[in-house]
Amino acid sequence: MVTALKTPLRRELQIGKADYVLTVSPQGLKLALKGKRKGYEVDWDALVSGDAALATALNASLQAPLLPKPAKAGTRTSQTANRRKR
Repeated sequence: MVTALKTPLRRELQIGKADYVLTVSPQGLKLALKGKRKGYEVDWDALVSGDAALATALNASLQAPLLPKPAKAGTRTSQTANRRKR
């Protein structure tokens, strides 16, 4: 027996060195960087009809990139900065 998807299901996954959140909902799929709201979304209708590639390309061109920002050399983390303030 299969369980119906009524509420969003969220799972964390790691791609390369970055953490992402995959949300599977009754409306479709969403992949976003962990801690961020914007990401790639694909509706179930687009996936089933074959328009998923087109929808993904369009979303990718309209949204900010999903790649994590590279750390700048010589910058301190917030923990290091807090320790030195004390």
